[in-house]
Amino acid sequence: MTQLITTELVELDQNLGNTPEAVIRHLASKVAAAGRATEVEGLFADAFAREQKTATGIPGGIAIPHCRSAAVTEPTLAMARLNPKVDFGAKDGPADLIFFIAAPDGADQAHLKLLSKLARSLIKKDFTAALRNASSREEIVELVDGALADKPAAHAAAVPSDAAAAAAAGGATGAAGASAVAGAGAPAASSGPRRLVAVTACPTGIAHTYMAADSLVAAAQEAGVDLQVETQGSSGAKPLDPAVIAAADAVIFAVDVDVRGKERFAGKPVINAPVKRGIDEPAKMVQEALAAADNPNARRVPHFGAEEQAEHEAEEKGEHIGQKLKRALLTGVSYMIPFVAGGGLLIALGFLLGGYDITDVADTVVVENNFGNLPEGGLAIYLGAVLFKIGALSMGFLVPALAGYIAYAIADRPGIAPGFVAGAVSGFMGAGFLGGIVGGLLAGYMAHLIGTWSVPRWLRGLMPVVIIPLLASIFASGLMFLVLGGPIAGLTEALNNWLSGMTGASAVVLGIILGLMMCFDLGGPVNKVAYAFAVAGLSAGAADNQAPWQIMATVMAAGMVPPLAMALATVLDKKLFSLAERENGKAAWLLGASFISEGAIPFAAADPLRVIPASMLGGALTGALTMAFGVTSQAPHGGIFVFFAIGNVLMFVLSIIAGTIVTALAVVALKRWAAPKTADTVESVPATV
Repeated sequence: MTQLITTELVELDQNLGNTPEAVIRHLASKVAAAGRATEVEGLFADAFAREQKTATGIPGGIAIPHCRSAAVTEPTLAMARLNPKVDFGAKDGPADLIFFIAAPDGADQAHLKLLSKLARSLIKKDFTAALRNASSREEIVELVDGALADKPAAHAAAVPSDAAAAAAAGGATGAAGASAVAGAGAPAASSGPRRLVAVTACPTGIAHTYMAADSLVAAAQEAGVDLQVETQGSSGAKPLDPAVIAAADAVIFAVDVDVRGKERFAGKPVINAPVKRGIDEPAKMVQEALAAADNPNARRVPHFGAEEQAEHEAEEKGEHIGQKLKRALLTGVSYMIPFVAGGGLLIALGFLLGGYDITDVADTVVVENNFGNLPEGGLAIYLGAVLFKIGALSMGFLVPALAGYIAYAIADRPGIAPGFVAGAVSGFMGAGFLGGIVGGLLAGYMAHLIGTWSVPRWLRGLMPVVIIPLLASIFASGLMFLVLGGPIAGLTEALNNWLSGMTGASAVVLGIILGLMMCFDLGGPVNKVAYAFAVAGLSAGAADNQAPWQIMATVMAAGMVPPLAMALATVLDKKLFSLAERENGKAAWLLGASFISEGAIPFAAADPLRVIPASMLGGALTGALTMAFGVTSQAPHGGIFVFFAIGNVLMFVLSIIAGTIVTALAVVALKRWAAPKTADTVESVPATV
């Protein structure tokens, strides 16, 4: 296995700047100079973005900046012992020991385990003392290699530490996924200590996940508490034994991401905090968990999944109802898209092989014919009918999937069944995707409400699988049948009739509106509403009514403009963009051609006041042109790669080119004359080696 650290990746007692940004840039440049990364800027951008999310300083004068990056070619450690120290956000002050962990996007499990093992070693006082006393780069490399191979540090005897020993015990058993019982085998265990369980997880899953686990284990042993930790990290996760969870008095979640399988802890008093607090204040978290175990009114893990915890955290962060609805809508649309994309392309292929008339004969052909008994028209008609029917059945899940996963976003898994049922009722009533949204919200919030009920212990197991789906389905679907379905269906029909009757100037206005919506938030809720509206009417298109297909073509063409325009802008004037943005621009060509609007998000996030208005300008032009030229699309996704499903494909391409040029020129103009050239400043920072 490739050595993770070499002497050329070590800096001793150097001044690397007075900010985390400068230190990370320097270490990224060393990784690139060692041939372990393809570029400095891409690696620096990924690492510094991770640093800005959560500071990587930990108690003891240590910092562990880290990231996964496409720029990294092999897992790497770069180490610096700083003089002077630099503040990386630890509560006890600046750090002098910096370990920069750079992992490729596709790092293998063996390397990830080694990286996480090193991170765990950094909370051991004997190891960090040895690093500070080392006199050469070779000694640093030897110490790190020894830690990775579980060899004791040369200076271990000089720095005795019960906490470090406990952490080492936890680290040895936890490397495969879960930390062992703190103080297992100690006399306290036989006398029945208090029992806790914990889960640690961070977005990268390399460093903080395992350091928090070991810190909690060490703190628990000092408090005489029996603690077991499940580390949900990148080097593997071994779930806690259900019997251990059942015996626990309380649970600690030190996480920055959702806990996988949270329902296993249902009913347990819970302490929830960011993963970094598990490193900074493990003793306080253990004491808070013990207090929660003794408090009958303490917050508990809900019996139906993660939503109650998510809502609590959202309230703490001031999330308002609009943000909750946005999150639910985006979840529903994201789960719906695979049904729509696959089904829509199959329908388009069915039309390609069988012609527009395939809609009239598909059911008969697929039932009465086979390869040995081909219908009139031969193999093409038969295959066209099969493909069309598969696609039509897939598209039939559009509204149920939308409603089901909106409910899932609100109430977790118990919301899925009532959401799907409400969506199916909406389809039956002709209420379309508007009815699906309403039904999904009703089902989700009712499932969430029922899940908060206090029920006898014997009934808790039936709640998520029987009681909640039953009652929430009756409520949401009953309202759709008895009260809401008819009016929403009438509104949907009126809207479709109005859109289908649009011609000439009014159709162009609609194209402008759809183009503006697609480019307003680049994959956000406004973009998704326009897209969902287009795909919902896709199956209603026909040879004598191509308005739904025109709307689909307009939405797809306008959504392709922002990433293509950003790619073009980085070519027109490279100096206006950083190296990382120019690299993103190269990828944006393919993303835009594939109708992935999110390809422009890195540019919009860095410069929203110039990128978004420019994108909307080009999107509006493209939307107007596609409507004016009567361009159609029978496919809901795929961009230029589904050219066979696009009517008047030449004007489709020309409309996109026009919008792309307008947006690119607008971005360049705004960056030149409406704001200072910040990209040049970024590039002027020396990337020393």
